[in-house]
Amino acid sequence: MESQLVLGIETSCDETAAAVVESGRTIRANVIASQIDLHQRFGGVVPEIASRRHVELILPVVDRALQEAGASLDDLFGIAVTQGPGLVGSLLVGISAAKALAFARGLPLVGVNHLEGHICANFLAHPDLDTPLVCLTVSGGHTALVYVPRPGEYEVMGTTRDDAAGEAFDKIARVLGLGYPGGAAIDRLARGRDPGAIPLPRAMAGEGYEFSFSGLKTAALQFLERARREGRKVDIGEFAAAFQEAIVDVLVEKALRAAREKRVSRLVLSGGVAANSRLRERLARQGAALGLDVRWPPLELCTDNGAMIAAAGYFRLKAGERAPLSLNAEPALRL
Repeated sequence: MESQLVLGIETSCDETAAAVVESGRTIRANVIASQIDLHQRFGGVVPEIASRRHVELILPVVDRALQEAGASLDDLFGIAVTQGPGLVGSLLVGISAAKALAFARGLPLVGVNHLEGHICANFLAHPDLDTPLVCLTVSGGHTALVYVPRPGEYEVMGTTRDDAAGEAFDKIARVLGLGYPGGAAIDRLARGRDPGAIPLPRAMAGEGYEFSFSGLKTAALQFLERARREGRKVDIGEFAAAFQEAIVDVLVEKALRAAREKRVSRLVLSGGVAANSRLRERLARQGAALGLDVRWPPLELCTDNGAMIAAAGYFRLKAGERAPLSLNAEPALRL
């Protein structure tokens, strides 16, 4: 019987991750080595530090994933690796490891788009999930609305024109002295506070499916600077709630409108910002009112991980797709 096990390798940013997934839906092992402690002092990811750390961690992480799965390289159906988008140095470490392992064992290799991986995290979290569906992917580097008629096929309805939502959260959190990453800290501060206490703009609300958060970020910074000059104290909880709501308003409105336009009954959420409690609450409540089945992955599958890459790779390998050993990183790879 042909193996259904796929090894997934993810090194697009600052997580060194490897996982073994069966049949694209069942996680046998999912190992993540985070570098967050290395980058916190800089307020963000330092690419050179990230890639050097990946070099140190990649093989031990892969070994541990195989061990936890009770499998060897010879038990695999194939190897999937993130090809892009991401930091070029980080991507190259994962791709080099995947190519070496594939060559050594004569295994099929496939490159995976990082955004496709985030979408497929929902198939792991909800094995009964079926297509067609619309996915809202929101992270530090990406904000996108994608129509998925079936696994492996994607229609990008809209992406961000400038800053991604997660990037905006991180920037404002740094200004407020909340550290990195900032999304979770803003989420905590905003709970129970009045999101309408401070007026902030909703960029491109009601306009197509593109996103733009640079103007919101600038407006928030200007508000804080005016308050400082005028000697006014800003309630940080209210400010966090207002800033968060300005992002969530746009994300929810466009996601629900996209689901209606495509006439789907399923709307899923993915990416690191999918962990935001206000975004989940609004999408679930407003989606239910429209008869939508709204789902998202657990926290460990929202952030970057190898399982989502293995799941996406499985569907591509089953379709007969293969990558040559000349596979290269594509930092700006489009879905």
